[in-house]
Amino acid sequence: MTPTQPPTARSIILFWLPLAATWVMMALEGPFLAAIIARLADPTFNLAAYGVAFAFGILIESPVIMLLSASTALVTDRDSYLKLLRFSNALNVGCTALLLLVLVPPVFNTIMLGLLNLPVEVASLTYGALWILLPWPAAIGYRRFIQGILIRTGRTRLVAIGTVIRLLGMALTALALYALTDLPGAWVGASAMTVGVLAEATAARLMAITTIRELRHGPGLVRADEAPLEYGDIARFYYPLALTSLISLTVQPMLTFFMGRAPMPIESLAVFPVIHALSFLFRALGLSYQEVAIALMGRRAEHFPQLARFAAGLAIAAMAGFALIAFTPLAYFWFQTLSGLSPELTDFAITPTRILILIPALSVLLSLQRGVLVQGRRTRPITVATVIELTMVAAVFTVLGWWFGLVGVVAASFAFTAGRLASVGYLVPQMAKALRAPR
Repeated sequence: MTPTQPPTARSIILFWLPLAATWVMMALEGPFLAAIIARLADPTFNLAAYGVAFAFGILIESPVIMLLSASTALVTDRDSYLKLLRFSNALNVGCTALLLLVLVPPVFNTIMLGLLNLPVEVASLTYGALWILLPWPAAIGYRRFIQGILIRTGRTRLVAIGTVIRLLGMALTALALYALTDLPGAWVGASAMTVGVLAEATAARLMAITTIRELRHGPGLVRADEAPLEYGDIARFYYPLALTSLISLTVQPMLTFFMGRAPMPIESLAVFPVIHALSFLFRALGLSYQEVAIALMGRRAEHFPQLARFAAGLAIAAMAGFALIAFTPLAYFWFQTLSGLSPELTDFAITPTRILILIPALSVLLSLQRGVLVQGRRTRPITVATVIELTMVAAVFTVLGWWFGLVGVVAASFAFTAGRLASVGYLVPQMAKALRAPR
């Protein structure tokens, strides 16, 4: 398929499958590590601490998350590569410094013991886990920048290979620490995640040597009527994406804060990362579609119909797969046998899981909408949609969890679903406007 030819269902599948495999493999990290932690000492405290540390690690690295989309959309020649590389390096340094600031004891205690109201045992485990996660922001930012270049040049298979390396590093580290040490489960999980992302970042750079050499010495992909990319262009393009990522990833820490002050806080914090990991496994099918839409949409969105049809089928399949677990006895197999939750925590997790039934399909639609807007360089509506989502999540949880006294994790599931529906609903006319606009 050349850039001017409409993609067929087969060509979309071949382009998407390595990216989907990448996201699905990343989604398996959560259940695997939760299962390890659940089989170590003090599983409830350690699962809660790992969930809090992971939520904050994700929040702090949020400004670098969209480097994947940025490099996919913007890196076309040597000049744009070097400028975006310097831009991404600055972001990586800034995020690492922010995590160090959170680890300053007075700041940490104010957040964890004051704002989140965590038990001392959970806060202590969280502190150690965040120190272990310190290399995360820079490793993930650099890796996503390189992977965007690979996607831009059609080398999606290499992205999947890098994720295999990440999973191997993560799994071997977790199993070794499980078998050979007495480290708390939250620290085992954090160590495994850190080793995995460092291994993947290293592998991505090694696999991209040829691609980057071609980019730096080849003719590039810039059209004659396009001006060279400037730092101001990068900032204007990326700022809404970074803000979107930051706001979006605030949801999990915010729900952690809310659940800590709602009925049954420890149980809710313990099962939340396990439920999140299961939903992420099916949301990953949609999340992987954003870069597909950006890369295959065409300069004038001429391939939108083909991509939209594929997205519809993908949304139905993702939601059906999630329902197969959430609404059948497979739920007990997943939570109790695979994830290692106690029978009591398993029963506790099933209802909030079922409430999330629409989330996999909504994730596919959201990725298609964002792909259209990013390809059209209209990133501001994405930020507005994310603000709407966050506001809706906060409002619904406040009503259900604090006013009506619903169990924390149940209120969180309702709030997350309502927020995502509001976000997708806002972007429907925005996407239509972008498709009609001249390019």
